[in-house]
Amino acid sequence: MHSRAITVLGAGSWGTALALRLAANNNATCLWGHEPAFMETLSRERQNSQFLPGYPFPDNLTIEPGLAQAVATSRDLLMAVPSHAFREVLTALAPLLNPDTRIAWATKGLEYGSGKFMSEVFEEVLGSRYPAAVVSGPTFAREVAAGLPTAVTVASNNPVFANDMASRLHGGSMRVYTSDDMAGVQLGGTVKNVLAIASGITDGLQLGANSRAALITRGLAEVIRLGDAMGARRETLMGLAGVGDLILTCTDDLSRNRRLGLALGRGTGLEVALQEIGQVVEGFNTAGEVLQLAKKYKVDMPISEQVYRVLYDQLSPADAVRNLLAREVKPESVG
Repeated sequence: MHSRAITVLGAGSWGTALALRLAANNNATCLWGHEPAFMETLSRERQNSQFLPGYPFPDNLTIEPGLAQAVATSRDLLMAVPSHAFREVLTALAPLLNPDTRIAWATKGLEYGSGKFMSEVFEEVLGSRYPAAVVSGPTFAREVAAGLPTAVTVASNNPVFANDMASRLHGGSMRVYTSDDMAGVQLGGTVKNVLAIASGITDGLQLGANSRAALITRGLAEVIRLGDAMGARRETLMGLAGVGDLILTCTDDLSRNRRLGLALGRGTGLEVALQEIGQVVEGFNTAGEVLQLAKKYKVDMPISEQVYRVLYDQLSPADAVRNLLAREVKPESVG
């Protein structure tokens, strides 16, 4: 048992799954969410019946509706809020933090509007006073909650914090690796959401397994090109947080991003598809920001571009595929 508790901020499916995992590893765990009434329901039912039903909370997982109290109980915080709420929650945290607080996040994506990574938002709001880490990899919340074998990466510029956070998560069915490539881990966890929409579109259009395999492979090439330009390491993008997460979200229907693509490929309207999924679809929110990054670094990302056009320019999925197939012949290594 760790001498001090860890607090998970964000009581959606992913935050709940992480809290269950931490508690299973004998961490005294506190879970906070931004809606007090919802947190009261969690406390009463002792499970998250809305987002992750069927997984009862153990005794060492406590529910805390007050942010100040949730922060006061723990040195280490793990944020699992959507990317669009990341800055808001950090801003609320700022006056509550202790001098020795350490903050990790399992939030993926870019900030809507600014196109900034969560690490950049973190530094803007809190500076460099607090150790920071990012947790990423091929993880569906339901499988983590169920205790199915899962591997993730904890990346931090602070090796002590990386190892401490890894040791909290590591154990039972979870294998944890550490890294100091925060840029690469965040990039892999961002672009894969856009590419998963593309993968869903190809399957929604019933274009076959060959098409899906080609799309995932060429999508990885886009991630690596952007990573090269941004200073990320290729071995990170070929690891769990890169190709691992890409394969997961592109091939399994637990992925909200893939489900959005499937619906669009089958002819469902965008608004209806988003309503049917009913939770945040990060690829929809960050497709424009990914394209802005591509322009900023002068990197060609044709698949990501076509996804953006389907989502925001009313391009039909079939026309998007035709646009990709009509591109000129070139060496594979060039793009």
